[in-house]
Amino acid sequence: MAKYFDVHPDNPQRRSIGQVVQILRGDGLIAYPTDSCFALGCQLGNKDGIDRIRSIRQLDDRHHFTLVCQDFAQLGQFVHISNAVFRAIKASTPGSYTFILPATKEVPRRLMHPKKKTVGVRIPDHVVAQALLTEMGEPLLSSTLLLPEEEEPMTQGWEIKERLDHVVDAVVDSGSCGISPTTVVDFAKDEPEIVRRGAGDPARFE
Repeated sequence: MAKYFDVHPDNPQRRSIGQVVQILRGDGLIAYPTDSCFALGCQLGNKDGIDRIRSIRQLDDRHHFTLVCQDFAQLGQFVHISNAVFRAIKASTPGSYTFILPATKEVPRRLMHPKKKTVGVRIPDHVVAQALLTEMGEPLLSSTLLLPEEEEPMTQGWEIKERLDHVVDAVVDSGSCGISPTTVVDFAKDEPEIVRRGAGDPARFE
């Protein structure tokens, strides 16, 4: 049964954030809010968590997982960024964008796209997500909480708790968050390619 954390959207309770991070460090899987919509998240090396995300969302091995990072310094440890791409991404973060970039050796192989050796990265503009990342001290491996055969992500914490009670370990609810997934921009070849149009304005990458 998932633990339910009702967290203040502007001043997240440190005790609650600490308890959620304890669950993550114990190889738990959580549902948590971001500036785009709810996401599933686990610790980077949590193989069981990755398998559970794949199972919940029915994903194949070509799916790009996302490393949700606290800041640009952390993001830079996990992906290779050219100067031109650096400027474009820096101007758009934090925000509702996911960027696909070549992965560094810090990224476990099973998280990369099997052929392209790329991974998704993002820096959320959301107080509660940032509080979790600060307490963790490392990125959260994440995927949009979009269930198979559903067109829109779930947006209510209580509904997530009800429907995923036996497949996640915690639900973090801070009230309403976004209802659209991130805009996904593929920078694997330096020239941006918009893979998915979502919450972030894609115009700057067109």
